[in-house]
Amino acid sequence: MTDNVEHVRVHDPVFGPVDVHLDGEAGELSLEGDVLPGVVVRRAPGTQLEVHVPIGTRDAQRLTMAIDGSEARLTPSKGFLTRTSYRVDVHYDGVHYRLIPVTTGESRLLRDGAVLGTLISTGDGVVSVEWRDGAGQEPRDAAVGYSLAASFGTGAEPMWKLTLDAVLNLIP
Repeated sequence: MTDNVEHVRVHDPVFGPVDVHLDGEAGELSLEGDVLPGVVVRRAPGTQLEVHVPIGTRDAQRLTMAIDGSEARLTPSKGFLTRTSYRVDVHYDGVHYRLIPVTTGESRLLRDGAVLGTLISTGDGVVSVEWRDGAGQEPRDAAVGYSLAASFGTGAEPMWKLTLDAVLNLIP
């Protein structure tokens, strides 16, 4: 990691302290907690940076993710005209996670299609979460959710705004 590391400690209401280390310059995020498995997300060296993505890219071919030392398949969508196009999927140990924007600033975390909670992160490593009551969240769920929110941020503009921005960018 470089000297430009954001280190944030947050307190999860269910799982206790969570430490997030985000180095956007080097393209690395690491997460650990007292009861959470460790997570590392890395961007490949030489990747062209996208400044609006904390980890630096949404290109799945240029990213790796490890949970508790084992490889996970990380597949962020490209992000263009709809909120759902900003979703991020993770497949790990037979489980499918999805972080999907639901408002301008919030994203929902799902495990195999079931909503676990809502996360908020503006891209500086700080993540807050509101867990859904009775959803049976486990430490691994929290580790994945925090890592995705910190790596990619949360929320997205509504479709009409994204479409308008795309059209306006085409006008000279």
